[in-house]
Amino acid sequence: MTENPAFPRIEADIRANDIVLYMKGSKKLPQCGFSATVAAIMERLGVSDYKDINVLADPEIREGIKAFSDWPTIPQLYVKGEFVGGCDIVRDMYQSGELQALLKENGIPFNEAVDVQ
Repeated sequence: MTENPAFPRIEADIRANDIVLYMKGSKKLPQCGFSATVAAIMERLGVSDYKDINVLADPEIREGIKAFSDWPTIPQLYVKGEFVGGCDIVRDMYQSGELQALLKENGIPFNEAVDVQ
């Protein structure tokens, strides 16, 4: 089986950035509700220094990221090279404090005073 042509680009982005969000649209202008939710969580945590990749602008990446992570939906959040999950997982982790713990253990600054209620 040949490697997906998008994999080297995906691997390079994930390696070069502490946080990567593959999403529909951009963090400033999300183009779907699920992407908007994850971007809003990141904004609420005060995490703005992350790479957002608009999968709508690149069909090869849009399909490639699904194969790369073996996860069928977008958005997809990566922290320090590790796949975290999609919208529901990120939202649940945020509400439980797990996302904040993940950021802290990876040395990623965020606003710890945020109330998740």
